Amino acid sequence: MFYFSIFFQYISQYMKTRLQYRTDMVVEIISDLLFQTVNLIFILVVFGHTQSLHGWSREEIIFIYGFFLVPFAIFSSFFNIWDFNERYIVKGEMDRILTRPIHSLFQVILERMELESLFGGITGIAVMAYAASSLHLHFQWYDVFIFLLFILGGALVYAGIFIALASIGFWSDARTSIMPTIYNIGNYGRYPVDIYNNVIRYVLTWILPFAFVGVYPAAYFLGRSEWYGYAFLTPVMGIVFFVISIFLWNTGVKKYRGAGN
Repeated sequence: MFYFSIFFQYISQYMKTRLQYRTDMVVEIISDLLFQTVNLIFILVVFGHTQSLHGWSREEIIFIYGFFLVPFAIFSSFFNIWDFNERYIVKGEMDRILTRPIHSLFQVILERMELESLFGGITGIAVMAYAASSLHLHFQWYDVFIFLLFILGGALVYAGIFIALASIGFWSDARTSIMPTIYNIGNYGRYPVDIYNNVIRYVLTWILPFAFVGVYPAAYFLGRSEWYGYAFLTPVMGIVFFVISIFLWNTGVKKYRGAGN
C-alpha cells in the first residue's frame, strides 16, 4: 500500500506539472501520433505492391501493428529509461536515488514517467478495431481478459529487456549505450516472424522476445491457431524476463560504488 500511495502521489504531481505547459504536452501527443501514422503508411505502401506478405493480408498486418502499440504505449509511459546510464551513472544521480527508503528502480521509473505516451494505446485500439472490422473478426466475452493478460505480458517483455540493458550501466560507466540498437530491433516484433529467416525468428522469440509484444499475442485474436502456443506464452515470457531484469538490477546496485569512484 505504501508503494501504491507513492505511485499515485507521483502521478498527481506529474499531471500538475504537465498541465502547467499544456501546449508542450499537446505537441508531444501529436508528434507521437504522427510517428505512428508514418509507420502505418509504410505498411500501406508495402501492400500497395503485393496482396499478401508470406500469407498475411494487409488487414492482419495492420491488426498486429495496432496490438503492438498498446503494450508499447504502457512501456513508453512507465519505463522511459533510455538515458539511465548517462544521467544516473555518469552524472551521479544514482547516489541521490540510493539515499531514499524506497526501491531504486521504482524511483527511477517514477521520475522518468511520460503518461502522455498512453495515448499511443488508444491509437492502437482504434487501429485494431478498424482491422478487426475489415476482417470480420468475432470475439468472445473472455477475450477481453485474455487481451489484458497479453498486453501486460508484452509490456513486461519490453520492460524486462530494457531494464536489463540499463543494469549494464552499473558495471560500465561509458556514455554510449546499445539501447538505440535494441530499440530498432524491437520494431521487427510488429511483423509476422515467419517472414524472417530462422536466425532472426529465433532471436525475436527467445533472445530478444519482441515477437511476444506484437505478432504472437495478436495471432490469437486473428484466429491463427498454429501460433496459439506462442500466444499463451506471452505472460510467461513477460514475467520471466521482468524477474531476470530485476535480479540484474539488484545485483548491479550492490556493485555500484558511486560517481566519485
